[in-house]
Amino acid sequence: MITRMDRYVGNVLNLLDELGLSDNTLVVFSSDNGTTHLDKEVDYEFFNSVGELRGLKGSLYEGGVRVPTVVRWPGRVKAGSENDRVSGFEDWMPTVLDAINAKTKAPSDTDGISLLPTLLGHDQPERSFLYREFTGYGGQQTIRMGDWKAVRQNLGKGKINTELYNIATDISEKNNVAADHPNV
Repeated sequence: MITRMDRYVGNVLNLLDELGLSDNTLVVFSSDNGTTHLDKEVDYEFFNSVGELRGLKGSLYEGGVRVPTVVRWPGRVKAGSENDRVSGFEDWMPTVLDAINAKTKAPSDTDGISLLPTLLGHDQPERSFLYREFTGYGGQQTIRMGDWKAVRQNLGKGKINTELYNIATDISEKNNVAADHPNV
């Protein structure tokens, strides 16, 4: 699957080059979740697919939601550049609207922010939060604010427990520090 995907993405990028459209085309490639938990389809342990991250697809722990996003926009986004900005799919509508200098802006009731300053290599304030909620797997919520990440699971099963992690010091989400930081 990866070989085929790589070939098909390459075909699209090559066609953009051939047609002379690359410089005016923002290409974004990402995923909606981490690696699958279907061990008969993906040997995630052998490939160490999530590294030190906790969780897989369907989980709101970092292994279930943290994925790379690859952007190509020659002449605008520096080739080979990297950034660890926390973002979500809701950010792409305001980003694309900014990129094309659209008269229409993203609706004010969306949580998305434009990533254009970051893509162009400029400083950009950190987003105030990133929120996710899944009704599946018993119901889950998470909110990320700076280095802090709160996780709540089994929302439909009664008592709700809030876990808290400092992602900067505990990327594996092994140490629930909610009791130590009730103010957060």
